[in-house]
Amino acid sequence: MPETLRIALAQINPHEGEVEKNAARIRAARAEAAAKGADLVVTPELSIAGYPPEDLILKPAFLDACDARIAALAAETADGGPGLIVGGPWRSEGRLYNAAFLLEGGRIVTARAKHELPNYGVFDDKRHFAPGPAPGPMVFRGFRIGLMICEDWWFPAVCETLAESGAEMLLSINGSPFEAGKQHVREALAVARVVETGLPFVFLNQVCGQDELVFEGASFILNADRSPAVRLPSFTEAIAVTEWTRDGARLVCAPQPLPPEESREQSIYRAMMLGLADYVNKNGFPGVVLGLSGGIDSALSAAVAVDALGPGRVRAVMLPSPYTSRHSLEDAAETARLLGIRYDVVPITGAMAAFHEALAPLFGNRAPDIAEENIQSRSRGLILMALSNKFGDMLLTTGNKSEMSVGYATLYGDMCGGFSVLKDVYKTTVFALARWRNAHRPPDGRGPEGPVMPERVITKPPSAELKPNQTDQDTLPPYDVLDSILEGLVEDEESVEALVARGHDRATVLRVWRMLDRAEYKRRQAPPGVKITRRAFGRDRRYPITNGFTGLIA
Repeated sequence: MPETLRIALAQINPHEGEVEKNAARIRAARAEAAAKGADLVVTPELSIAGYPPEDLILKPAFLDACDARIAALAAETADGGPGLIVGGPWRSEGRLYNAAFLLEGGRIVTARAKHELPNYGVFDDKRHFAPGPAPGPMVFRGFRIGLMICEDWWFPAVCETLAESGAEMLLSINGSPFEAGKQHVREALAVARVVETGLPFVFLNQVCGQDELVFEGASFILNADRSPAVRLPSFTEAIAVTEWTRDGARLVCAPQPLPPEESREQSIYRAMMLGLADYVNKNGFPGVVLGLSGGIDSALSAAVAVDALGPGRVRAVMLPSPYTSRHSLEDAAETARLLGIRYDVVPITGAMAAFHEALAPLFGNRAPDIAEENIQSRSRGLILMALSNKFGDMLLTTGNKSEMSVGYATLYGDMCGGFSVLKDVYKTTVFALARWRNAHRPPDGRGPEGPVMPERVITKPPSAELKPNQTDQDTLPPYDVLDSILEGLVEDEESVEALVARGHDRATVLRVWRMLDRAEYKRRQAPPGVKITRRAFGRDRRYPITNGFTGLIA
């Protein structure tokens, strides 16, 4: 019986639907791993197709393309090099499975189907796949590998079945999306599976941005004594060859140096970078354009864009109105200078006057109100969309989760755009991220060292500047209070009474609840954005627009 096995973990970035490109990336990973002496190369969940494939997986032509590429990769393993585990769809006896294929010796040796199908949050696996039977271990060159797919290891049953069937290790291929703090949850759960089975555990994740979702990689291995043996970097592709030897009846992975743990702010910031970079690059945009107001949201959005894409692919436009303060003009210009990006100024005073003249016969003598305020925002959106259409750059929206929660945004105005990096980031986190970026440059950032926005952008009271002396707190609770209430309502589905019991003012909680419910129609029309929290609007939290529930018990 062989005593050593070298397994390469291919933490790669698939391109949804680009089956040939994904096959080429898998082929390149296998060649790199072969040069390092690997016996087996493992790729993530649905690596040939991209994950999550959504209803693309229902197209027979797409399934045919996946089948053909897997068959071609299998044929290539006749070269005597490493075996290959590839994730892909599997049609069998009239059913469709989310599967992992073992390719070896020029053929598909065996396949394992995902048993536990998640159907919550962002996951719709039950819509697309049939559950496979509880899997037994597969044998590769004398080693019994307990192969699982993502959700299979989040519950004890599959791992226990594999252990009872003689598996020597647990190996899970994953498409596990990023959430702030989720890596600690994964590692704690992996420890539980190791304790329950007495087997070492391998977690392999993909690394990519896919619409709203980001997959950060952060693959890892725990030995049977629960000690971490290997941890791959976050937010970047990596091929790691791991060495396994038998120590008596136990398989042990040789430890490798572990990368440093990231702070919460750094991981969120890099998730936004990866989400934006893959969205822009995979959809073929030359760059992005955004409105730079002199406020913190647009400054942080611009910084993320520069770090993700480079300063040459980011264009900022200041769109001043008569209510734009001098410090906003100064701060926007200084932010653009610090980031090294193109900066244009296009006043909207003329557009406001034109709309006022056109609408005067209809508005009559009515006093100015929110209609005139929204005209300013929509004038800006019109100009920014015109630049996007003329030059091809994607318009980057700059609103944050606190604003989107309570409807503090203008449809067809500041909500215009193709993508938002702050969509799932509360305002208090925006402040923390801005301070972090002024003190740190992300390790893979394309932007400058040092501060990227003036300190005043972070410290001054936030304002939409749609009328004289306006601040956000004229109509909203302080952001620390607002975000605490919103996190209770959105992330934890807490009741009004529970939030009051935690010390919040009852009238304030009720006001925030009502704003949150009333703004659902706006959120339905918002652009996609990077998922950061447990419950992002859209994929995670799906509420009716027409909704009469008040949150109160009669």
